Amino acid sequence: MEPILIHPFHIPFGELLLGSYNNELCLCDWRYRRMRSTIDARIQRDLQAEYAESISPVIEQAKAQLNAYFAGERTTFNLPLRFVGTDFQQRVWQALLAVPFGSTMSYAELTAKVAEPTAICAVASANGANALSIIVPCHRIIGSNGEMTGYAGGVGVKRRLLQLEKATMGTPQVDLFSMPHSGIVHGA
Repeated sequence: MEPILIHPFHIPFGELLLGSYNNELCLCDWRYRRMRSTIDARIQRDLQAEYAESISPVIEQAKAQLNAYFAGERTTFNLPLRFVGTDFQQRVWQALLAVPFGSTMSYAELTAKVAEPTAICAVASANGANALSIIVPCHRIIGSNGEMTGYAGGVGVKRRLLQLEKATMGTPQVDLFSMPHSGIVHGA
């Protein structure tokens, strides 16, 4: 049985855990996030494989592309991805891939794309279960009023990622970081 190869990777905003299975990236997540054991258990169970610390070609590609992203030289990622989750979660994660660099979308807008409006909590939960952070840009999902809401890497990291992308809310004329924030943080 092939293992899931994992490798810790330091970035300017913290430490990620990168993982590949059959040379597809299945993990790019915050190493010390609150749901670490839950995410790891889901990936290992669904792929029926154990973690083994090592490197792979796709992990090397991911490192190079992430370094370029943080250097301001890359706005999209081109990696073979392996989504590990329910059909619903995978639908949400696919929708996240369509949120362009430098923009944001509210949880309500994301929900309208993938489910009935009453499913906003399920969509937010799927967003929080994303194991491919940054590459599948769950950090681009914010509260309807522009509020920074929960993020696996922490709300401060979410804000820094959006600043790196010079993100705007809705139209380019509304700068996300000149808007007042309530200071209230809603968890993911």
